[in-house]
Amino acid sequence: MANEIGEYFVSANGIRTHYLRGGSGPTLLLLHGWPEWSHIWRPVITRLAGDYDLVAGDFRGFGESDNPSPEPSLDAGPAVLADDVLALADALGVERFGIVAHDIGSFVAQTLVRQAPERVAGLFFFNCAYPGIGARWVEPRHLSETWYQFFHQLPWVAELIGSSRESCRIYLDNFLRHWAYQDHVFDDEIDLWVDNFMRPGNLQGGFNWYRSNHESRMAVIEGRAPTPGPIDCPTRVFWGAHDPLFKREWTDALGEYFSDLEFDFAPDAGHFVHYETPQRAADEIARFFSRQTF
Repeated sequence: MANEIGEYFVSANGIRTHYLRGGSGPTLLLLHGWPEWSHIWRPVITRLAGDYDLVAGDFRGFGESDNPSPEPSLDAGPAVLADDVLALADALGVERFGIVAHDIGSFVAQTLVRQAPERVAGLFFFNCAYPGIGARWVEPRHLSETWYQFFHQLPWVAELIGSSRESCRIYLDNFLRHWAYQDHVFDDEIDLWVDNFMRPGNLQGGFNWYRSNHESRMAVIEGRAPTPGPIDCPTRVFWGAHDPLFKREWTDALGEYFSDLEFDFAPDAGHFVHYETPQRAADEIARFFSRQTF
């Protein structure tokens, strides 16, 4: 049936990548954040499967994809993950696709579209990390939100958080509740989140993203990074109005970095727009991509 979601594996860019796939029609690649994996996209896939071919992969070190660097490493930055996503599309025989991205996925999507603009029909972002945020990541009154990005780089942090199932639960539940405007939305599935991140290597796999992206993030914060030209791919940003991590004020420079931009706020969501309000998220994705050329 069109709305069934299948689970698959494929070899792409030298690793075994796990992905979900459902539906038929133009292909949308769904790129997750942290603490997420492909599962986060199930509510959206179910709602869009009548009109689109939805592919949600696990980044390397996440979910059930291979983790080629199970120890603390610098091998999981946006360029590597963008290569993985392109290799997944190639392995599936998908030449042109739309991208729906969140959190980590927004870094990866911007890298990918600059690398292969001819492959991308459109970009849809929830709460998009972009260079215009600049030094605001580490404003004094925002450090209480971004502390984890530095904590995750410590070489023993995966061992600490994964020292027991309860410690992992406490840690993940904090982020899921605090970042969501509807703080109950993960209540029935917290055990699934703990199961996923207690899989061997999955905590470190996620933390390796923060290690790998640290220097480029600091270059932006310190004003050392060259200002990239604007992305001219059609772009839709649907930003959770109540996200305590990606503050709504940070949307002020989006137009400087995306030249063909449609933007507004998701009124009843925080960080996890696609999971907190999946029907509204799916409706916005469908409306945007119905106007794009695949």
